[in-house]
Amino acid sequence: MGWSLTAAVFISFCVSLAPGADAVNARVRASAPPVIREAPPAPVFKDEERVAELRARRERVAEKLGPNSILVMFSAEPRVYTNDVDYEFRQENDLFYLTNLNQKDATLVLLPGNTETREILFLPRRNPAAETWTGHMYGPEEARQISGVGEIWEAKEFEPFMRAIRTHRAYRPQIDAILLSSRHTTGAAQPATQPSGQTATAQAAPTGFESLFAAMEKNEALLYLVLPGGENSREYRQEQEFAATWAKSATGLNVRTAWPVFAEMRMRKSPSELALLQHAVDISIEGHERAQAVASRAAWEYEVEAEIDYTFKRRNADNWGYPNIVGCGPDATTLHYEESQGRVHPGDLMLIDAGAEFGHYSADVTRTFPVNGKFSKEQADVYNIVLAAQEAGFKAVRPGANLSDVHNAALEVIKDGLLRLGLITDKNGTQYRVWFMHGTSHYLGMNVHDVGVPGVKLDAGVVFTVEPGIYIRPDALDYLPRTPENEKFIAAVRPAFEKYRGIGVRIEDDVVVTPEGYRDLSGALPRTIPDIENFIARAQREVRAEAITPDVEWPGTFMARAWLIRNLYS
Repeated sequence: MGWSLTAAVFISFCVSLAPGADAVNARVRASAPPVIREAPPAPVFKDEERVAELRARRERVAEKLGPNSILVMFSAEPRVYTNDVDYEFRQENDLFYLTNLNQKDATLVLLPGNTETREILFLPRRNPAAETWTGHMYGPEEARQISGVGEIWEAKEFEPFMRAIRTHRAYRPQIDAILLSSRHTTGAAQPATQPSGQTATAQAAPTGFESLFAAMEKNEALLYLVLPGGENSREYRQEQEFAATWAKSATGLNVRTAWPVFAEMRMRKSPSELALLQHAVDISIEGHERAQAVASRAAWEYEVEAEIDYTFKRRNADNWGYPNIVGCGPDATTLHYEESQGRVHPGDLMLIDAGAEFGHYSADVTRTFPVNGKFSKEQADVYNIVLAAQEAGFKAVRPGANLSDVHNAALEVIKDGLLRLGLITDKNGTQYRVWFMHGTSHYLGMNVHDVGVPGVKLDAGVVFTVEPGIYIRPDALDYLPRTPENEKFIAAVRPAFEKYRGIGVRIEDDVVVTPEGYRDLSGALPRTIPDIENFIARAQREVRAEAITPDVEWPGTFMARAWLIRNLYS
């Protein structure tokens, strides 16, 4: 009892020494700014400016499609994780690009040549029972405020609307199925019997379709759907089935893909898009810095990855833009290594390729760093080649250039470096592909590998990555076909291969083309060897201090803790 009283009195005395927490925090921030940079607040946009941009996008799409056309865009389908469990819903990119709506089962129709109604949003009616299970659904007024679309019909009206179009008939639903409209209603049309037994008055006969129907009579009208090709088509089952069904009947409305229109438009980012991208990059930078700071204390790769995931969630990112790549030692030589199940060894390099998604826009940032904070000579040899290649790629970025120019500039440096290390014997051939097997750049935006027009000349607002790499896989030489030429190559590079075996390096930054050249969105994250080593040393000290003092350590707390440790554990 006496000991407890003594402890209580001493701790109370120590607590009395504590200044206000705000004052302490202010002094600490002023005297020692944090090494690990927290992502700044998210960008905020005025509703009227955001909606005006969405309307302008829809008008541009309509202009590009032409007056004798109709565009149909479906919401993304739920993606099944397993059995009756879905992944979190993420809207189809192009529909989000035109509406900002994150609602399942919505459909947008644009009618570029219609003189009365140029856009219709088909939206599920709010269902309290469904919302109890799966959350909030948009009401029509909320959908209008978000998207700027003023004509909103109940989702079940989409099929009768398209059946009417197929037979060259204008269509407008009964009043109760029109959730929101800027058009005046009238009671002068036919009644419709409702499930309740009551009647609702139909709208006056719709007009404005004359141009579309005239083009259909001549077989010159076009039905546009988002129909990408190749791997991009995997999430567009609805569009493919709709196109196939529509093509079976000769309606004069011929199916075309709107994919190239969106690829060209989305390639050039507006100021608001750049702000969202920059915030995604800023969150990613913080995740990378926190991961680098704790890597030396980790035993497993997944422990480092957890720091990235935690940062993304803490900063309210939508998600990651792609599964994190966290590879230590030989695991860093696998380009899309996603397991994060390897051991972390202090003498190895760790490659982290991680990008947050925010506001539907994804970052894509890669750094390679030594777990123990110091590059070995061999690691530095490879790293500096990749760094120089990236710098060469940066210098090639300018309006009027294209992504091939960026790649070729980086590639020349890679080949020179590999020749210097002894990993190739001929820089004019394809030997370099054993160690560098991917392109240097890809477009970036709503997808991590975003849409864009191949070979197009770059201009202001285009965002893409610059990401050269060298990957010396431990088994790289084992799988080369045993031709006489390859046998000679293997014998020649074997000494260098053994020296650098298991080293994987990639450096990736996100750049936007400006009228003067480019701006590196992720340039705040250290890249050079001195900057990386200096950052890790300082960041490790910072996280150790945080581990000891989760909040600011004021003198009274420190004295009390020291007294308790001495008396309780000595």
